[in-house]
Amino acid sequence: MFVPDLWPSCGYNLLRKGADGRLIVTDDYLRLYYARPELAPVAESCANERALHASLMDRPRRAVAASEIAAVADADARENYRVMLGFRDRLTAAPNLEAFYSNLFKDDIAVPPDFIHHTAQVILRGMLDGSGDGLEARAAELFFRKQRVTANEGSIMLADDETVEMHASGGGFGSLGKLLKEGQMPLRTVELDVLDEKSSGLYFERDERHDTVLNLNHGRAGCAALCRVLERWIAHFHGVRTTVKPVREIPDDDWVWHVGLDAEATAMLNELYNGGEVEAERMKRVIGLFRLDFRDAAVMRPELAGSPVFLGLAMAPDGTLRMKPQNLLVNLPLASRS
Repeated sequence: MFVPDLWPSCGYNLLRKGADGRLIVTDDYLRLYYARPELAPVAESCANERALHASLMDRPRRAVAASEIAAVADADARENYRVMLGFRDRLTAAPNLEAFYSNLFKDDIAVPPDFIHHTAQVILRGMLDGSGDGLEARAAELFFRKQRVTANEGSIMLADDETVEMHASGGGFGSLGKLLKEGQMPLRTVELDVLDEKSSGLYFERDERHDTVLNLNHGRAGCAALCRVLERWIAHFHGVRTTVKPVREIPDDDWVWHVGLDAEATAMLNELYNGGEVEAERMKRVIGLFRLDFRDAAVMRPELAGSPVFLGLAMAPDGTLRMKPQNLLVNLPLASRS
């Protein structure tokens, strides 16, 4: 079966895969970063800036003296080089991309959010390598791209926030986009395609346009695809097998551990678990609850072995969702973390 290349511009094909399946940074992958608009020379760039950029493209890992950065005339360019080289040094010090990503949240390392989201995308690209499931690929976008949520007539639809913003500002849908942005119009009435099992192959025809919609309703194929990607993410980073399924509520008797998959869900679940009350209007922001079971209870902390872990997704007050997949790296009750 022919499997199309997914997100070709993300740089996955510039990496090398180790024997353990982890992604190893190459010089060409570093060059991808040096070619970003923040660093690529422009007409106004001084000779020192051009020389620095050319030398890094030639030798991406070379040490750069502070005096070389100080010699760059433009203040913004100097700051961009400091940030980029700090990122590069942390990236190349890690044995692989996955270790770099994990360590960001253990050590609270300051890295530009765009770089963090891009790293998550590349890791997901490796996880999905060889998969021809367009729904899984679209669900994976939640891990690294902000979503615009429309809950209308019982349907929970997720569109790419940047795409919606572009159309709302006149880049595509005009006044329709404005209504969509304000949550006053269901996504199905706008010219965005909602993926389902029959149309999932459509995703690969426009995977870098980010203009397809995911239906996250309980029992729908999009929700099931997100569950599978969550299972893949946990298996890839922790080496453990899980089963993730959507649920409509969290039974009190089973609720011993939870992980919010975004800031809003984390806050609400914590409040409820600790005996607080969350007003009904705020509870309407919950767009997904999931039950996670470890297939081998022995991988869990002994006092929690066999217990389910509940996951939550909720949109922010402005109707957006910014998922935090790193929460599944640091907050699961694994025996190896106790």
